[in-house]
Amino acid sequence: MDTSLDMSGDTPLKTDEGDPVTRGMPGWKKALLVLSTLVLVIVAGITGGGYYLYQRYDSKVARATLLPPVAPQEAAQSAENWKSGAVNLLLLGSDSRAAEAGGDSPAGERSDTIMLVHIAKGRDKAAIISIPRDSYVNVPAGGSWKGGKNKINAAFAFGGAELTATTVRQLTGVVLDGAMIADFASIRNLVDSVDGVEVCVPYDVVSTFSDKVWKQGCHELDGDTAEEFMRQRYQVPGGDFGRMYNQQLVVKAVVAKVSSSGAMTDPLALDGLIGIAADSLTVDQNLDLRDLAFAVRGIRPAAISYATVPYTSASLKTSAGTAVRLDPKKSAAMFAAVKDDTIDQWLAANPSKTPGS
Repeated sequence: MDTSLDMSGDTPLKTDEGDPVTRGMPGWKKALLVLSTLVLVIVAGITGGGYYLYQRYDSKVARATLLPPVAPQEAAQSAENWKSGAVNLLLLGSDSRAAEAGGDSPAGERSDTIMLVHIAKGRDKAAIISIPRDSYVNVPAGGSWKGGKNKINAAFAFGGAELTATTVRQLTGVVLDGAMIADFASIRNLVDSVDGVEVCVPYDVVSTFSDKVWKQGCHELDGDTAEEFMRQRYQVPGGDFGRMYNQQLVVKAVVAKVSSSGAMTDPLALDGLIGIAADSLTVDQNLDLRDLAFAVRGIRPAAISYATVPYTSASLKTSAGTAVRLDPKKSAAMFAAVKDDTIDQWLAANPSKTPGS
């Protein structure tokens, strides 16, 4: 008897709430991306294991060309950012490492996850900014794409990570100092590696895959249950954006558990945890993991902010299907704050809402 959960497929967004959902994370697989990246670099930094991380795990992390060639002036600016400025990384999520390099992705594969990670100049805080996968933007010509308006995740299908990076660079105006892709292994492995997490939910969540119900309050989740919880989008306040909020709850719970558990001082536990993350990552060939580990070593979990680019509609009708219309004024202000290293102030002035509130 097959007792596995059928969690395949997504449907177009139907919510039309326009306020920025700070700390939102579109796409359930985004949680694994954030978890694996935070475990790999931020947790290693917290434990003082930056050099240890490089020595032991650099060979386990796959490498590919993820960023396109840039002008000498931009390359010089990026080098200076790593030395003494704020650093901005592109994080992508795909279902297969086969699609990481430039060029068309297999079978038209798209990236469910497109994020900017901003590491402040002071190296004491970070912001993870999600760009909705269905954002309707200009996608420059590249790969088999001739250029024009499309959903932003189509860039990955047409031209791989390099075209996605070009699209994000054009949209945001932010210089990209590095890039990563997460290959989606099972979320359950990361949750189970910390012996489960406690998640406190501000509303009831009813599973559409089983008879599980998470009442308002706190719940202990193992890997399987966490994955199922993070997939819910129909019987949860806010629909898809409620799902984003639930994903954020799990991500924060795992990062907090890792930073406060025995994994911090247990070499075997830390080895297994970082090993899971390392196996799931591909990084740009020019990204030095030592630089990244040292850049985040002073960042604590409470100093990591999550945000979604502001939008005005999640039900925009286009030739590419139902899409998200980004708010031109608010998104421009957010991207300007990233470039000016004032994103924490921008987020404070644009507080989040709990879905359904």
